[in-house]
Amino acid sequence: MEEDKIEKIKQGFWPKVKKVAGKVPFLADVIALYYAMLDPSTPLKAKLTIAGALAYFLTPFDAIPDILFGAGYIDDAGVVAAVLAAASMYVKEEHKKKAADFLDSNPEGTLEN
Repeated sequence: MEEDKIEKIKQGFWPKVKKVAGKVPFLADVIALYYAMLDPSTPLKAKLTIAGALAYFLTPFDAIPDILFGAGYIDDAGVVAAVLAAASMYVKEEHKKKAADFLDSNPEGTLEN
């Protein structure tokens, strides 16, 4: 059951990243959380917490709909920041580096996972 939630996140993650690249200033944090969720050493409880934040990020209709230009990702940023704080011990430097490397190697609009 829990693995199903993570699989749904995995299916929708990269298309959303491609769609919002260059528009969301906290995208590196989102990608780092994604890599932390995939890390086999991350405990299941932390993975599910991260998955919840990523599910919120993937959902276009939340507290502030993402279609509202400029303001649509404010609530997502809050959720991501809260989960980063709660799960910070599981978001390792290697996850942050992979996120940064990914963004550096994929110019806006050409993202490939």
